[in-house]
Amino acid sequence: MNIYVDADACPVKDIIISEARNEGIPVVLVTSFSHFSNAEQPSGVETIYVDSGAEAADYRIMGLARTGDLIVTQDYGLASLGLAKGCIVLHHKGYRYTNGNIDELLQSRYLSAMARKSGKRTKGPKPFTEEDREKFRNLFRIAISQMENS
Repeated sequence: MNIYVDADACPVKDIIISEARNEGIPVVLVTSFSHFSNAEQPSGVETIYVDSGAEAADYRIMGLARTGDLIVTQDYGLASLGLAKGCIVLHHKGYRYTNGNIDELLQSRYLSAMARKSGKRTKGPKPFTEEDREKFRNLFRIAISQMENS
């Protein structure tokens, strides 16, 4: 079992790495070359760089992920694909994507895109808070224990 992180804009990489290392679960950070860093990652953490194309990280993650793996992303499309593959999929704001909520999330994304295309303004995401970090940490711990028990 592995943890895959859509890492370009993920504000909880430190939590993921710390909690996964405590449990001995490998972490793969998938990020674009535009975020290249020479910084060494701790043992058990691998960084895979992909082109800066819109879905390059998504395609790489889906090529690597297997049933029962955990994916962390804010991308609803990737979340949908991960669920279909039998993965546990989490958002960094501390909620879990499920077969019960993904259709509504995808529909909401579509409607917002259509509104923007027609010239309307839509609200951006709310700022990421310390409460969001703790919510994610708690959900991540639960998801790890579910991975280990499956």
